[in-house]
Amino acid sequence: MAEPKGWPDAPEALPRPVIDSHTHLDVHDRSLHGDSAPDPDELLRWASEVGVPKVVQIGCDVESAEWSVPFAQRHPEVAVGVALHPNDAARIGVRNGRAALEAAWARIDELAREEVVLAVGETGLDYFRTPDAEGQAVQHESFRWHIDLAKELDKTLVIHDRDSHEDVISVLLDQGAPQRVVFHCFSGDAAMARVCAEHGWFMSFAGVITFGSADSLREALHVVPEELLLVETDAPYLTPKPNRGRVNATYEMPWTVRRMAEERGADLAQLCDALTANTHRAFGNW
Repeated sequence: MAEPKGWPDAPEALPRPVIDSHTHLDVHDRSLHGDSAPDPDELLRWASEVGVPKVVQIGCDVESAEWSVPFAQRHPEVAVGVALHPNDAARIGVRNGRAALEAAWARIDELAREEVVLAVGETGLDYFRTPDAEGQAVQHESFRWHIDLAKELDKTLVIHDRDSHEDVISVLLDQGAPQRVVFHCFSGDAAMARVCAEHGWFMSFAGVITFGSADSLREALHVVPEELLLVETDAPYLTPKPNRGRVNATYEMPWTVRRMAEERGADLAQLCDALTANTHRAFGNW
């Protein structure tokens, strides 16, 4: 595996295949970001070499959703989720007005009906990047719109939840959750994990669990039922130790999987099998 200069070395390959349930390959696309990034095809090859043969590519605004669908149509190992990220929904609604927000929703609705799109998301609430009341009101409306779309199309709902745990759960219960719900990059505590488990919602863990400051997140990891556990990179963000501070990619996910096995006292190969089975139950087979 030949990494370009400046990229982290590849970890030891996993003993069994695991699926990256949430990544952003388009952020690495040279056509969008210049020659400093490897081609997404190359990233997929690197990932496969370390035991991560499939990914869920998330298009979290109109531009990235329009990139993601044709990319997955050319790559059978890629499934897609499309949505307006809560911060993008707030930005469009507040800055550009109602007509622009509705036009963006309409395009997401159109793309969500494509066969390669298995999920609606990431959607939800983010009070960290959008602290103002006006923006949060747009986020709530957009979240409810996405919930209804996921239910209409019988597709998995992928949730972004930052500094908004109670309100995310409240909206889900009030609106009525879709059949399959995934909390992407789960960031709650053990008590929240128990609430999610009670409702049968999947919880996906990223490289954050390797951070020294993430004790409460590791406590949550311990109480998640095995059948509701997923793993992701959220690449190019949330790079796991020992590469924290550098760019993330799907091929770095084995660091996170190994830490999950260590924390849960699980056999690594068995955990890999469980994660793969869970990802297919959460999103479907592809």
